[in-house]
Amino acid sequence: LLFPVSNLCGRCRPRDTDLLQPSLNFLYWSLHQTTPCSQQRAVAVLLSNVSLLELLQKVLECTWLRSPPSQPAYLSSEDALLCSGWLLVASLLLYQHRYNTEVHQTLSLDLTEVLNAIIFRKKKPVLLLVSIMQFLRAALQQNFSSSLLVIIGQSAAQGSTQPQPPSLQDAALHPLAMWQVFSLVVSLQNLLVHKDVLLSQAVVACLETLVEYLYVKNQDVALHVASQPWHRFLLFTLLNGGQKSFLQPEVLRLMTLFLRYQSSNIISQKEISQILREAAEANLAELPETTSHALHLFLRQV
Repeated sequence: LLFPVSNLCGRCRPRDTDLLQPSLNFLYWSLHQTTPCSQQRAVAVLLSNVSLLELLQKVLECTWLRSPPSQPAYLSSEDALLCSGWLLVASLLLYQHRYNTEVHQTLSLDLTEVLNAIIFRKKKPVLLLVSIMQFLRAALQQNFSSSLLVIIGQSAAQGSTQPQPPSLQDAALHPLAMWQVFSLVVSLQNLLVHKDVLLSQAVVACLETLVEYLYVKNQDVALHVASQPWHRFLLFTLLNGGQKSFLQPEVLRLMTLFLRYQSSNIISQKEISQILREAAEANLAELPETTSHALHLFLRQV
């Protein structure tokens, strides 16, 4: 079925949402719900379909070309299609790298536009933000060097908004710039305050991947970002004094991140002791899987 469905997608236009939406979802799940051997073949089929990749390019570009909806919580058919497009491309990025699959058509994306889609949210639905962050994580994990993806570092239209000329740090972080990193971090922190479960999971995962990327590029920058005082205020906001509040997955993962990068001004011995005390008092068998996994990672980091 991959052949006819992917060929059908390639004949569509981005506005053919009724047909594209289920088709892209089918392609996405065909990649994820299959055996490793079949997965490798599925990736090869999709990446050899030039018309499909050209269609995906047009779909992703609609993210910043269309007007934001009047109701931010409402997921329109156009937004749903964008979600499917971003998630499918994120998966193709990861699996193309895993299997070293030949690519017959590259996707070209302006990094400034991708970041602005998160930084300047403009009433975007939660699921669309999560989908774009999933793509950004995939690109960061591959240092923006996938053979499927061509990243344009700075948009000419956005050049005038850059507060300062490129520095040595900017060169080390290429294609990211320092001001983009800090804008993205602040935006992710603001999204965490919304306390939406799906959004929180995506935000923390994106923060983890971003700091890992920075650490490879420039350790000083990564440590500087991880030790920003605003992180501590963010933790207090997330904790909100509730019982067993330290045993929230996003809090545990943030604590683990700050421990990993030795941000002693963000997490102290007092917080570590509090988490250990709450974990000792909790019924571990009754903890949700996400909490249990996050606690396991935290204890290993300690």
